[in-house]
Amino acid sequence: MKKLSIIMVTVFLLTMSYSCSEEFLTKAPLGSTSENVFYDATGIDALLIGTYAIVPGSSLWDISWGASIQNWTYGSAASDDAYKGSELTDQVPVNDIERWEVQSTNGYPADKYKLGIGMGVDRANKTMKVINATEEAGTITADKANLYKAEARFLRALFYFELRLVFGDYVPILTEETEDPLVVSNANADGAVLTQIITDLEFAWTNLPESQAQVGRPTKYAAMALAARAYLQDLKYAEAKPLLDNIINSGKYSLMPNFIDNFNIATNNNAESIFEIQANVNDINESLNAEMGIGLNWPHGGDIGMCCGFHQPSQNLVNAHKVDENGLPMFDTFNDVDLANDAGISSDETFVPTDHAVDPRLDYTVSRRGIPFKDWGINRGSNWVRKQTEGGPYLPAPKPFFNQSERYSLSTTTGWQTGINANNYRYLRYSHILLWRAEVAASEGDLGRALDLVNQIRDRADNQVVMGKVLITELPTSVYPWGAEGDVDWDQPAANYQLGLYSAFADANEAMTAVQWEQRLEFATEGMRFFDLRRWDGLPNKIGGKSMVDLLNDFAVADLRVRPSFMSGKSFSEGDKYQPIPQAQLDVQPDVLVQRPGY
Repeated sequence: MKKLSIIMVTVFLLTMSYSCSEEFLTKAPLGSTSENVFYDATGIDALLIGTYAIVPGSSLWDISWGASIQNWTYGSAASDDAYKGSELTDQVPVNDIERWEVQSTNGYPADKYKLGIGMGVDRANKTMKVINATEEAGTITADKANLYKAEARFLRALFYFELRLVFGDYVPILTEETEDPLVVSNANADGAVLTQIITDLEFAWTNLPESQAQVGRPTKYAAMALAARAYLQDLKYAEAKPLLDNIINSGKYSLMPNFIDNFNIATNNNAESIFEIQANVNDINESLNAEMGIGLNWPHGGDIGMCCGFHQPSQNLVNAHKVDENGLPMFDTFNDVDLANDAGISSDETFVPTDHAVDPRLDYTVSRRGIPFKDWGINRGSNWVRKQTEGGPYLPAPKPFFNQSERYSLSTTTGWQTGINANNYRYLRYSHILLWRAEVAASEGDLGRALDLVNQIRDRADNQVVMGKVLITELPTSVYPWGAEGDVDWDQPAANYQLGLYSAFADANEAMTAVQWEQRLEFATEGMRFFDLRRWDGLPNKIGGKSMVDLLNDFAVADLRVRPSFMSGKSFSEGDKYQPIPQAQLDVQPDVLVQRPGY
């Protein structure tokens, strides 16, 4: 499917303008293709592939990084998981997202809205119209039409789900039957957007197959998984439960042997994957079929410098990987004292990494000084970080990155965003399903079920650790990549990794806290944390007994220990839980679109 999408994208871009303006009703735009060219199976498939091509949020579409499907800004940097990274003067709009002071003129949310409604939903709807017309003409069978409709409706639901994550229910509901989108308001009845998402996904899982010949196309289980996540945003556990059970009982999926298998190019489209966003490099200029709105998020300085040092994990996230003498999380005390970091210490000065016991997922999720960084060499610390005082002491989140041995074969060879690579984004995977089902069990007081599912994830997390104990504490340029012989003991783990299984949960609150913690560690820096905090804020015990407001404000204060000024005086409030409706959209549809309350 990857190669087919590349071939068809340009054609699609030329074709879908047939309804862009009244002028086009009387005069065909230069280079356009007539709609009726697509009234057969081949044409419909081309339109579908063009709609898939919108999903990643690539800058190929003149959409900036704010539209990223990976939500590194809204879901990660806006939370306690990560910093914007880089430095204050680059990509300034993200400073406001991280500091919870976004205005309606901020270009990042504008990109997300523009891609979701103006391109994604719009293309899905236009594709649906062609499918309907082709079916009515008898060119394709009803069964074939339903299969195509199922894919189009899955994509439409995906676009609406992403929009709802960022803007809440203040998005216009548009379908193929909408006569004039310009008169449709975004002020919806309670639950209307969720109902639209679920209605599309129910049609999708009813008509999609259990497996697809082409990777990247959704299955019935992908539709169920997305519906379950949509329900969980509103804590609708009873509705999510049967969908999650159907996926588990299908026997189609299993955990990969190692946690890192979900982030290696070599293990794309694996047994754990339910729906992956496909990445492809060196096919078109700057490899934008793999950009996914994260082209800035690669190591910036030092020996392996690329561009541009964004999305650096937070000290709070590093501290969250602390474990006690039993290898279990330190729920209440994890952030009292920071694990050692090299903030303010140059690479050629002495720095001794912590020997505190940590969860083994830490050094697959965060790249810190004195630990091997994939196969690139010893992380040399400050020389590899763009600006520690503003972006923190850790490298950009390494999960989407590639190995040095894959450079130029599985990473881009053109353009300036040289970290772009062929690593797929595992949007829905089996570990999501198990931990979401554990959350349902905790909500029901089914402590045994919650315990079993959480321990399955923890047991897998301990299967493989980063190897290579670095024995030197000063890391000048000459050390790159691995120092002198004997500087790294490859027979020892890189750090003091310990991980224990829970023996029991005392009550439902403890079970839910354990589930919440496990979701943070398993999915850290994957653009989910902020949205999880927001939905858990509706639980009786909230997030381990803390509200989202208190948790994020405590994070901002403690973060001053690492970045002395970045979050100084900043505070999170209830009004910061969603992004504002972009002012540019309000200006286009005055008296139709409304601003979300609180802005």
